[in-house]
This record gives sequence, structure tokens and C-alpha cells, in this order.
Amino acid sequence: MHPIISALKHHRTAVILMVLEVALAGAIVTNALFVIATHLRAMQVTTGVADRELVWLRSSGLRDDLTPAGRASLAAADLAALRAMPGVKDVSMANSLPLSGSVWRWAVYGKSGDERSIVDNVSIYVATPGLVRTLGLQLVEGRDFLPQEYSGGRIFSDDPPPPAVIVTRQFADKMWPGVDPIGKPIYLGEKGKDVTHVVGVLAHLLNAGLDKFSDDETNIMLPYTSVQGGLYVIRTSPAMRDVTLREVPKVLDRVDDQRIITEVHTLSETIDEHFHDDRALIWLLLAVIGCLLALTALGVVGLSSFWVQQRTRQIGIRRAIGATRRDILVYFQTENLLIVTAGIVLGSFGAVALNLWLMAHYELPRMSLAVLPIGALVLWLIGQLAALGPALRASRVPPVVATRSV
Repeated sequence: MHPIISALKHHRTAVILMVLEVALAGAIVTNALFVIATHLRAMQVTTGVADRELVWLRSSGLRDDLTPAGRASLAAADLAALRAMPGVKDVSMANSLPLSGSVWRWAVYGKSGDERSIVDNVSIYVATPGLVRTLGLQLVEGRDFLPQEYSGGRIFSDDPPPPAVIVTRQFADKMWPGVDPIGKPIYLGEKGKDVTHVVGVLAHLLNAGLDKFSDDETNIMLPYTSVQGGLYVIRTSPAMRDVTLREVPKVLDRVDDQRIITEVHTLSETIDEHFHDDRALIWLLLAVIGCLLALTALGVVGLSSFWVQQRTRQIGIRRAIGATRRDILVYFQTENLLIVTAGIVLGSFGAVALNLWLMAHYELPRMSLAVLPIGALVLWLIGQLAALGPALRASRVPPVVATRSV
């Protein structure tokens, strides 16, 4: 080890530059890996619904002469036509779906008028008859809504809320930790003046939008007979999903051709679209990581090749006095390992500092220190592989070179 350290001291400037290059690459690569892991984890969400079986659409009518009863009659005709399609299992209407981006939120009170009992930013799902079955939701406690519990009023109006509500397990644990939520009252409206009671608990139901203001599944379902401006949700067999997607506009046009189908998608497409930016960022960061590692590898190759060329006579002398090819190979690999290790140590401090800066300016979460060993292993591997070629060339230098160089 002493000869290696002595040799590195004689090339102090080159060693320092190489250490700084590795440190910079380590700091950036480690944070990039952490960001990638964060986004991949965010993408591995459970919607709680049968997302691979669902098609949804939204239409806009061109007729302004319809009465509320006429709209209800047209919606009923639409639902009947959709149910008659081949492969369709269930059809309902809803205001939104997981990750669809159309978020309705409310402040929910645990006690009427008690500001301390508020759970803010609760996502609201409006459930028309059969929606729980259509979405394929799993009730872990309680029951589905009864026919008489569906309200004919309008949400966010002066109409009283329905008498029943279904909540998610996450909401129940937040509102009543460790307590059976079935039958518990929750209060809605201004200052929590209106009461409704929990009749069921869902295992999972993802919010329509994900953000820092609320947990992913803090939501409730309220039963209404219809939802104005809502969307049709169709559950079909996976084999017929694409056919249903293609045929739905034609089916609805036969019911009423005075309409525009503004959107028609599978829920899988909606989920993919929601995470489009996350995937783009991941590919961008992978490209950055690849470029940084390639530059670092080229730096190691260049420096190692230069030193091998510069020490050809010394290598020949070592071979002449008994050093094996393996000894020469180990020497250069160890020399490179020391340089890369110094860069990794410095880069680890840089990675933590960079993460703190990103936390302050871009609201990135605190980096797990478990990412540092992963970044270190990547750089060690790249460093050793990059130095292997020059080290192998050095190991093939014959002892006779020592006498030819005199």
C-alpha cells in the first residue's frame, strides 16, 4: 500500500482532479437515484378499483331545452344502452375516478361546530346506485348503500346530505384511531351543521388527485341518485375493454345524437397519463446518470492509461525482479480503488448537502442514507471496470522492457 500512496503523492494534481470528478458524479448520481426511487414508489399505488376493467366517458349535450326530469330520463336511457353492450358487467355515474384529476374536496367535522375536529381536504366521491359494485371496491366493514339512502338533492348545496356515508380505512383511522367507525357520525357543510353516519369502510380507494395537502386515500363516498356534469363508468371484461372503448360513442349517439363525447378513456390510460411526467423525469435522470458515469469512466480510463504509459519502464523493472502479471493488475486496480473511494467519501457529504439544498428550494423529501451505499457501489463498479483495460495492458508489459529502456 505504501508504494501506491507514494506514487499518488507524486501526481497530486491529477489525483485531486480525479477525486473531485468522482465526488461530483457521486453527489449528483446519488440524489438522482433517490429522486428516481421516490417517483417509482409514488407510481406503485393501489387504486382500490378494478382499473383494468373500467372505461369512462364524459359527454356534453347540445340541447338546452331539457328539464331536470328530461335529463334524468336521458341519463337512464344512456345507462340502459351501455348495460346492453356485449361484455359490460356494470354501469354507473360518478363525479370522478382515482387519479382522474377532477378533485372535489370538503372539510369534514368529527363534531358539529368543533374546529379542532376538522379533517381538511377530504376528497369527495359521489356514488350513484351501483357504483361500489361497478368500481369493484372492497368493503372490509359494514355494507353498501341501501336504495332509500340515495339522495335526490345536490352536493355542495343547501340540500341536506344523504343519511349514509362510506369512508376509506385511511380516513377512519385518521378520524377515529383504534375505534370501530361503523355508525359513527361525521358532520358536513358550513361549520359541520349537517350530520351523516358511516355505514361502510373501504379497504382502498385512491384520491382523484395526489398532492401534499392530503393523504392518498383520505376520502369519503356520498350516495346521490345522479351527479350533474358527471361521467359514465363502465365495467367490462378485460378482453372486451378495447372494443367497448371504441363502440361507446356509437352506442350513445344512437340514444341521442345531439351530444358531444368530450372524453372517452380506459382508467388504465388515465393512470398512465397521470404518471406521464414522472416517467419522463425518470428517463431524463437516467440519461443524466448515464452521461455522468460515462464521463467519470472516461476520466478513469484516460488517467490510468496515462500512468501506465508513463510507468512502462518501472513496470518492466518490477516484472524483471519477480512481480507477476497479477501483481501489476492488482497494483493499478488498488490505486484506482483508493482514488475512487476518496471521491465517494467526499461525494457522500456533497450528496447530503445537495439534498438539503433541494429540500429547501424544490420541496424534495429528505434523502434516505440507504441510497449512499448504492451510489458508492455504482461508482466503485464503474471505476474498477474503467481501470481494468489499462491495468490489463500494464500487466502484459514484459520484463525485457526494463533493459530496452536503459
